[in-house]
Amino acid sequence: MEIETMVLKNRNKVMEAYERDNEFIHNFFDYKNERSSYPERLAELRNRSFLRNELSSVIRSFMEPFGISKKASIHLEELTENGVVVIGGQQAGIMTGPLYSIHKAITVILLAEKKRRELGVPVIPVFWVAGEDHDLDEINHVYTETSNGTMKLKYPEKFILKLMASDAKYSSKEMTTFIENVFRQFGETEHTRALMEEVLTAADMEETFTGFFVRLINGLFHEQGLLFIDSAYKPLREIEKSHFAQFIVKSDELAKLVVEKEEQFSQLGFGKPIEAEKEAAHLFYVHETGRVLLSKEDGDFVNDSTGIRFTRDEMLHIANNKPWLLSNNVATRPIMQDLVFPVLAFVGGPGEIAYWALLKEAFQLFNIRMPIIAPRISMTLVSKRAKQAMESTSMTLEEVFAGKTPEVREQFVHSLQNERFENLILETEKQLKSKYEELEVVSSIAMRQLLEKNLKFHQKQLNYLRKKAEEELLIRHESELRKYSIIENELFPGGSLQERIYTPYLFMNQYGPDLVKDLLRQPIKMDGTHQIIYL
Repeated sequence: MEIETMVLKNRNKVMEAYERDNEFIHNFFDYKNERSSYPERLAELRNRSFLRNELSSVIRSFMEPFGISKKASIHLEELTENGVVVIGGQQAGIMTGPLYSIHKAITVILLAEKKRRELGVPVIPVFWVAGEDHDLDEINHVYTETSNGTMKLKYPEKFILKLMASDAKYSSKEMTTFIENVFRQFGETEHTRALMEEVLTAADMEETFTGFFVRLINGLFHEQGLLFIDSAYKPLREIEKSHFAQFIVKSDELAKLVVEKEEQFSQLGFGKPIEAEKEAAHLFYVHETGRVLLSKEDGDFVNDSTGIRFTRDEMLHIANNKPWLLSNNVATRPIMQDLVFPVLAFVGGPGEIAYWALLKEAFQLFNIRMPIIAPRISMTLVSKRAKQAMESTSMTLEEVFAGKTPEVREQFVHSLQNERFENLILETEKQLKSKYEELEVVSSIAMRQLLEKNLKFHQKQLNYLRKKAEEELLIRHESELRKYSIIENELFPGGSLQERIYTPYLFMNQYGPDLVKDLLRQPIKMDGTHQIIYL
């Protein structure tokens, strides 16, 4: 592997402000993302109390079915004592979901290792799986590469209810067929069979999207001792119940603070990431029809579509006695995470950092400060064939990420065109039109209509010749033109960064099963630059 760094142009406005604008950071966050912030945050955590033994026990019980490595077991022991965590999370996508899920886990691990060395205290990497999310359309597909772009392969089974990913059970037969089709689209390599068997085994051992996701990622990061917890795991809810009670009691004030902060955020030109409402309860209720969002109405917690209505006392009873029936939303999840875990730093992507920016006062409402926010590593993997294609076409990554590949391809096609042939076609069209105009002068009105129709026929035939000449040209230079497709489809598919589209298994199929292990050995920078990894 070789590694380069580059600064992407037209970056996310929020990320630009977070990395460069001190006033923005002061207004929306409690800490700067810099080395001097970590001892201060560590001191803050030492003055707070956590249910460490219970939390460690819950994580252990969750992870045991997936396998706990020796290093993970050590991390669990450290968590019961004075360990702090670097935490990040993601929805439970099929075959790990897009590459940025892996990039996030890599960031969590590398940052935890770095801060362990610098601070001299146990810093533990934790991956928070958002298993309570119910938008299965966001996670039920995989993209593969084709000569014409990308192909979206969607798991076919329909889920009518708004089931959480941790409750949604897939058909083993359907999932097996789906996975085999995905690898078929990847193309056969020396690594395909072993990788496919590994994924099929994981799918067969599990029955929910969350279980499938955790089993695969736990395997990829087994040696690093990455800890996992599912946000929908029932035993975790027991630890969270007193915090749910706080959310219920302070729901009106919480909603007000988030709305006001989002308005401030919007006025600065950053938009409204969550479209917060003053009536929001910022909690979900797990109903028989699925996970439904609650709002406030006359002091009650309601959901109109299901007819649910709970008084504050009824909600507190649920929180204390059946906390697994409650679920966090985008505003309360970060706060809950910080109340449960001793979070030194949170690793997030651009979208997450945008909505975390709305929560500074919300954290303070619960007498805590927001942790240090560390942007996840952003990477593009460049295969040997993509590197060769760029060298052959003299294209740069700056051009690729600027979306110029189609333009450069068209310039290449234009350079190949037979100008003499095209000029003769144009000359023939011009002569035909001139002669037909002469014929019209000496013709009747009825004849002129026939002449006009006849001219259009000849023009159509000339266009047909022009098209056939172009097709013959493209066929003759197919191998050269294919290089532009490789560049665009692999490195900037559909005008997006690769990490937002493809599963890591597409690249493991080319590189081999040790891709993630080898990435962890690289001197990857966590400074906001984009990392280019040549495989």
